[in-house]
Amino acid sequence: MSGKYLDTLAHRVLIFDGAMGTNIQRYQLTAQDYGGQATEGCNEYLVLTKPSVIEEIHTGFMEVGCDVLETDSFTASRLKLDEYGLGELTHKVNLAAARLARQVADRYSTPEQPRYVAGSIGPTGMLPSSDDPLLSNITYTQLVEVFREQAAALLEGGVDALLIETSQDILEVRATITGIRQAMQQAGRKVPLQAQVSLDTSGRMLLGTDIAAVMTTLVGLKVDIIGLNCSTGPDYMREPVRFLGENCPLPISTIPNAGIPLNVNGLAVYPTEPETMAEALREFITEFGVNIVGGCCGNSHEHLRAIVKACRNAPRKPRPIADPFLHKQSSSIISLPFVSSGIRAMALQQDPPPLLVGERVNSQGSRKAKQALLDDDYDTLLAIGREQVEGGAHVLDVCVALTERVDEAQQMAKTVKK
Repeated sequence: MSGKYLDTLAHRVLIFDGAMGTNIQRYQLTAQDYGGQATEGCNEYLVLTKPSVIEEIHTGFMEVGCDVLETDSFTASRLKLDEYGLGELTHKVNLAAARLARQVADRYSTPEQPRYVAGSIGPTGMLPSSDDPLLSNITYTQLVEVFREQAAALLEGGVDALLIETSQDILEVRATITGIRQAMQQAGRKVPLQAQVSLDTSGRMLLGTDIAAVMTTLVGLKVDIIGLNCSTGPDYMREPVRFLGENCPLPISTIPNAGIPLNVNGLAVYPTEPETMAEALREFITEFGVNIVGGCCGNSHEHLRAIVKACRNAPRKPRPIADPFLHKQSSSIISLPFVSSGIRAMALQQDPPPLLVGERVNSQGSRKAKQALLDDDYDTLLAIGREQVEGGAHVLDVCVALTERVDEAQQMAKTVKK
């Protein structure tokens, strides 16, 4: 049914399920349920040790009318499962998670309301873009393999789409997309790719990436759907969602938490009531043209019941910039082109023109830059770039090619990161 996932978006809003972790907590499971004390708290392992609980949660979301189930695989990458000594079960856990959700979705699917399964892929906890010696201690190639392995099992289990969610580092998102594409190529099966990032109350990802840079990067990576999830409630998502509604040439998903959690007697309590969540998500559909809604942390079956009631037939505001994509039509409307760093985007069409490109961080055009590269002097390269920006450059052209060295890729990574 994966081919129908995007087709359905052309005709109506899709409603995702709610929180897996929040609903698992309500079962007050014991260490034995998790397979022992060493693996207690690993919610993804429950697809093997206590699948009836996960099936019951999935079923509850189908009963209230959700269209899409997320697999219980959010932290089921090898890196995360290794924290519980379960890394060797990575394929088995993800395969079981996909098959379990698939069985429940198929049980409720009808021609009038097909039900879909999205394979959930969360972050590893590493921050490859950061300067932290521990959190950045992983190569891009290693990250790609981590996500390829997870995606391969989810594809084998029959998911209709692959969902990158709660992303906090845009470089890790890129690695995830690369790994997923490798898995799809190896499986000979292509499914829609939905990429969602998590923004803080300032509207930025953890390392500072703004929503324009997120959109520019993900559009360039040719994902199918761009969205936001987790972190905050719908209130703080409003402005980023508005920006996407006005500028994003792809379908948009919005899956917020039930508010920002409060600490009540040592427990995380999400304060937003079902009706409030439902009203906010309905507004996102009618005012900003959002295509997919649902609930992240704190969203119970009752939250989703209210969301389904409010959003099922909500009239979605047309978005001329994106709707031709949904209907597979060409469009005379072209979105304003951007380029992006890992932090912010820059429109190529400046007002007033022209766009100014700084050419001095370039081994072929600057003796000073060439010598800095030969000396591994990245502070000097940074100073050259800063001088160009202060002189009015909107964009920097970076070139590190040297006949005297053979580590161009490594130097480019260090230069751009600096």
